[in-house]
Amino acid sequence: MMNAPATVTSCATTACAFNSDGCTAFAVTIGGNQDRASCSTFITLDARGGLPVAGGKVGACQRIECTHNDDLMCGLEAISVGADTADCLNYEIG
Repeated sequence: MMNAPATVTSCATTACAFNSDGCTAFAVTIGGNQDRASCSTFITLDARGGLPVAGGKVGACQRIECTHNDDLMCGLEAISVGADTADCLNYEIG
């Protein structure tokens, strides 16, 4: 049985249109390249969008090498997203 989707508990990427005192995207995708996992939902616009309050979840994780990846879903209860490059701060290769 699959756990509930991981919650985005903090996002320091203030340039993202989905960050309004936290992640307001309904769900984010963690993607990236090589040894870096980042939020692929990150978008820079002059407008804010998403849910009326922060409550974003991880809808999918494309980083199959991450130890927390469980059938392309994040197996953690929660993740944090870092500033500037929107890196998943919980990304771990084991």
